[in-house]
Amino acid sequence: MTDQPAGILADAYLDAVTGLMSRIRREEKEAVAAAADVLASHIAQDRLVHVYGPGGHSNLAAQEVFFRAGGLMHVAAILDEGTLLSGGALRSMAIERNPGYGRIVIESHHLGPDDLLILVNAYGINAALIDAALTASERGCTVIGVSSRLHADSTAPEHPARHPTRKNLHEVVDLHIDTKVPVGDAVLEIDGVAERTGAVSTFANAFTMNWLMATTVALLAERGIDPPIWRSGNAPGGDEANNRFIADFTGRVRWL
Repeated sequence: MTDQPAGILADAYLDAVTGLMSRIRREEKEAVAAAADVLASHIAQDRLVHVYGPGGHSNLAAQEVFFRAGGLMHVAAILDEGTLLSGGALRSMAIERNPGYGRIVIESHHLGPDDLLILVNAYGINAALIDAALTASERGCTVIGVSSRLHADSTAPEHPARHPTRKNLHEVVDLHIDTKVPVGDAVLEIDGVAERTGAVSTFANAFTMNWLMATTVALLAERGIDPPIWRSGNAPGGDEANNRFIADFTGRVRWL
């Protein structure tokens, strides 16, 4: 491939990604502010913020804000092996489509009243995701959803990934942030190639989740609270800065 097509594709992809993030920023600022207010109130009480991304690459969203340089130490990712791609991609897809699995995950983490759970999923429909949301709500949790409303609403009710209730994530949570991911995720069309390439959902999820966390930090600062934030262990003084707080979270955060 010559540099010219590569540059054209780079420009098209960059425009698609930045355009999507700009739209999220423009249209979801009120939803992010409302969710951040909930997170700030929760952290002000020294409570954990649980984040679960049930489904293939959606697991990356939970990892993105967990144990992350610049991230809140109160974030506790649910890193269940079932839908992680490291256990096998086809296995992951089969498990995320399995009704009842999400219930098992939430119950095994003993989430209950006064707990806060953020569920992140690119498409917002799979059975494990909906079960996780319904189970957390039944157990008294506050549930925040991060997903694409367009993708969910455009997916047929009989799609094999769907929960038996045919519900979408944005219909079963207390607060929802719409990531606007287009149907099919991939956005680039190349002449002579049948399928689109260049997925955007990971960018959308990462931007939205980091925006939410940064807004939460700002709200805590407004309340006179300087929250514990991870510093990169590879930055000068990183280990020393983190070690001041690690004892406060060891044992509380399962995957720390």
